[in-house]
Amino acid sequence: MTVTEDAATVAPAKEVGQARRRKEDARLITGRTTWTDNMVLPGMLHMSVLRSPVAHARITHLDVGAAQERPNVVAVLTGRDLAEEQGSIPCAWPVTPDMVNPGHPSVAVDQVNHVGEAVALVIARSRTAAADALEAIDIDYESLPVVLDMEEAVTGGADLVHGHTESNTSFHWVFDAGEAGTGADTEQAFAEADVVVSRRFVQQRLIPAFMEPRSVVVQPSGDNFTLWSSTQIPHILRVMLAMVTGIPEHKLRVIAPDVGGGFGGKLQVNPEEVLCLLAARRLGKPVKWTETRSESLMSAHHGRDQIQYIDIAADREGNVKGLRCRILADMGAYLRLVTPGVPVLGAFMFVGIYKFPAYRFECDGVFTNKVPTDAYRGAGRPEATFAIERIMDELAVELGMDPLELRRKNWIDAAEFPFTTAAGLEYDSGDYEAATQQALQLLGYDELRAEQQRRRESGDPVQLGIGFSTFTEMCGLAPSRVLGSLSYGAGGWESASIRMLPTGKVEVVAGTTPHGQGHETAWSQIVADQLGVPFEDVEVLHGDTAVSSRGMDTYGSRSLVVGGTAVVKAAEKVVAKARTIAAHMLEASEDDLEFTGGKFSVRGTPGASVGIQEVALAVFASHDYPEGIEPTIDAEATFDPENFSFPPGTHICAMEVDTETGFVKIRKYASVDDVGTIVNPLIVEGQVHGGLAQGIAQALYEEAIYDADGNLTTGTFVDYLVPSAADLPHFDTGNTVHAAPGNPLGAKGVGEAGCIASTPAVVNAALDAVRHLGVTDIRMPLTPERVWRAIHQGGDGGDRATAGSNAYGGAQTETTAGVSTPASALGGDK
Repeated sequence: MTVTEDAATVAPAKEVGQARRRKEDARLITGRTTWTDNMVLPGMLHMSVLRSPVAHARITHLDVGAAQERPNVVAVLTGRDLAEEQGSIPCAWPVTPDMVNPGHPSVAVDQVNHVGEAVALVIARSRTAAADALEAIDIDYESLPVVLDMEEAVTGGADLVHGHTESNTSFHWVFDAGEAGTGADTEQAFAEADVVVSRRFVQQRLIPAFMEPRSVVVQPSGDNFTLWSSTQIPHILRVMLAMVTGIPEHKLRVIAPDVGGGFGGKLQVNPEEVLCLLAARRLGKPVKWTETRSESLMSAHHGRDQIQYIDIAADREGNVKGLRCRILADMGAYLRLVTPGVPVLGAFMFVGIYKFPAYRFECDGVFTNKVPTDAYRGAGRPEATFAIERIMDELAVELGMDPLELRRKNWIDAAEFPFTTAAGLEYDSGDYEAATQQALQLLGYDELRAEQQRRRESGDPVQLGIGFSTFTEMCGLAPSRVLGSLSYGAGGWESASIRMLPTGKVEVVAGTTPHGQGHETAWSQIVADQLGVPFEDVEVLHGDTAVSSRGMDTYGSRSLVVGGTAVVKAAEKVVAKARTIAAHMLEASEDDLEFTGGKFSVRGTPGASVGIQEVALAVFASHDYPEGIEPTIDAEATFDPENFSFPPGTHICAMEVDTETGFVKIRKYASVDDVGTIVNPLIVEGQVHGGLAQGIAQALYEEAIYDADGNLTTGTFVDYLVPSAADLPHFDTGNTVHAAPGNPLGAKGVGEAGCIASTPAVVNAALDAVRHLGVTDIRMPLTPERVWRAIHQGGDGGDRATAGSNAYGGAQTETTAGVSTPASALGGDK
């Protein structure tokens, strides 16, 4: 990894900037840790869940008598048994005042709405006994019409997922820059444009596929409950479970032990967490549930699943004039925690890094008889980045321009920061040209372009293409006022506290909850620098609401930007408190003290100094400290930023496509990201690599597929293709560094960058390889069959020919003199 720093960047301190190996890795990779499923409590019972084998049906008969008679079965519970106490799984993001939320029981009462929905649960003395008893439950269904296709679901007279609703549309959300005062009138911009290109893109449904399955253990103690869960959000989960079940919040403790990955898939209040809690309350005994992998794939929430209708307007010189997006977003059968908010969050990033004068975004959330969707790594921003980076390539083709030159012509220049986009966001810092130049060098761009030309001239059956993704993202999901304006149900602040122990060791109590991010290491590096103590003397505590009582947890690349800043501010308070004690110990004025390297020294008096760890011991003894001062230097801080952070970057993919077989292979991949100040380069590199793997996986491998009856046909890892390291190329990665002005660390966030940027780079590369053969689109994932069909049969290689069509609203693209113009643009005629 290479790093280029601008002149304003502060040189790394002693610990921040060091590529330390992670503290937590030793116990994780050697198995010396406690995953939720490893827990064994005295008298613990086990819960298994009977799941619907049909996508849409009424439950006409349910008899659990035989199951209750099975050996070691303690209880069998149904939706009717729990109807008065199970409440509804919460949705914390009502994006519009009239949003339709049909309610989401943890276990179905009268009707099932997707395959895998819970219909009954067995609690037994062993996991095998509980699973075996499921077979004895007698249940009959009366089939209802299955709704799967979003475009059909929103037409008049369509069958309904929920019979008590008027349509399958949950909400219609609109942002118009002209109306919001952040841009020009969109319709006028399109009417006056020389060129309009319209495309229909499909974001396929994905499954988070975290390594550790979901698992829950609940231990009752009188009217108190402790719940362990493989979750990203113990603090939020505690609040939501209290609201759903009626258990007072102070009677409920939630613990997230070591968690084996999440990718947004564990940013959720799961039905099984509610059911375990209710079962433990009923039976007065500990209850455990751990899912199988097939259960996870068919019932844990999915991600993405959008149909995007994108119009871009420009003049003939390539200056963009307007962007118009209309999105169908598949909610699945229910609204879970932030389901409707995911496409809304992405709405602010469709303009990308480009200076669009006009912008309009519309989104319909659509119910279908599928597993609910929700956050998956990037959550709305990968969908937006894919759309804008794909349509920029399409515009370049129509104009006969180099795709990189078109981008350069329209992106925000370094001297223009801070820059307010047509979507209303203020981008803070960056240099897109610097990142791009470094990426081009890493890739060996000129040599690959020359090779591409040679292959085309020789008619080589294996063609070479190069694809770009120049992007930014909004992360550090935080500003509470902004989230409130979007009707989000919580704030975005973060909390941390620091405890100085008598022996000089330090405990950092964090409100963030890691599940692979390396917080224990990074927070220790930050505190070691702030307090001047050894890295090894810092311990980080997290994930337990009885230890860390305040926090908003981990998602949206927010931990370092928001949580790390809270740690810095808590450390500053510790130093300020210690300064008063040190001044007393040194018989000096606080104004005369300097603090460096963990020591307070008296300015101009050599040898007069005391270390902060000595101060901690003196405070513990409290034999002599200033009057009116509390005998503690511990401190807590809460940070709520004023803006998001915006880490930009340039990703370039070189792709080989075998035109005879459809097989694709990434020849080379280069990425240069600007994540602000880098606390630990090793962690950053790992995050980028992991993100690249998931973004490339969407482009080439992964897709959750349902058959016509609503059955998930990719319900195992035999069918749902998750790439291994052997399936991925070497990554050439680099960084530019432009410190974020909105937090004292200068950090921007890195957890989702690779996943957001890589997918369009890969698809653009594949298309660049075969576009001269008449291919204009290939639907993801780019399987050999789809690529071959696109080359030899036309269309996008999928179920329908979609390139250039806008099926929603009837707009069709007509091509005249090499320029695409819509006969009926979204929202009006042109």
